[in-house]
Amino acid sequence: MLLWINGPFGGGKTQTAHEIQRRLPGSVICDPEHAGFGLRRMLPPDLRGDFQDLASWRQGVVEVLDLTLSKHDGDVIVPMTVTDPDYFAQMIGRLRELGHDVRHFALLADRETVLRRLRERGLGHLMQYVGGKDAPLRSESWAVQQLDHCLERLREPEFAEHLWTDHSTVPKTADRIAVLAGLTLTPNTGGALRTRLRQAKVGLKHIRFD
Repeated sequence: MLLWINGPFGGGKTQTAHEIQRRLPGSVICDPEHAGFGLRRMLPPDLRGDFQDLASWRQGVVEVLDLTLSKHDGDVIVPMTVTDPDYFAQMIGRLRELGHDVRHFALLADRETVLRRLRERGLGHLMQYVGGKDAPLRSESWAVQQLDHCLERLREPEFAEHLWTDHSTVPKTADRIAVLAGLTLTPNTGGALRTRLRQAKVGLKHIRFD
């Protein structure tokens, strides 16, 4: 089975994917961003745009996920924002046409909730320490620029199943996805402090500077 976890940038996709992978034996995370940023770096700076607009990226994602689903004995988890219906069909729709069991979930939240999460992830805590707890996010932040568009598009019916996460923790969101997909996760143990440390580690590993 493939679990595609969609949502706005800063909406909790990566944290939820890692929480599921940690508690679902045999599962793996396949992050299409790795291929996307690799293709983007191949281009000269003046040609670097949204890597999702590259047909080679979309085709490559399908090919790699098809191979993984066919050869790997376990579930596959994909944390990736996709808001273009055509791109959605070219990847998720195509994988379903190839016979794979693809479960799609869009993590949604109010705008202010996502903005708060963007401030908190990665280097956000350091920025707040330097600039104050009410320090605004940089207006040029690509994630913030895309936020309203993402929230609007992902509410559309073709992007169901919709999961609202404003009042849900990452472990609880993972539990909800597992139930809807008919999967059984191992119990979430370790306490709140260990959970926060684990999530901070995931966040630091996914900081990007380009």
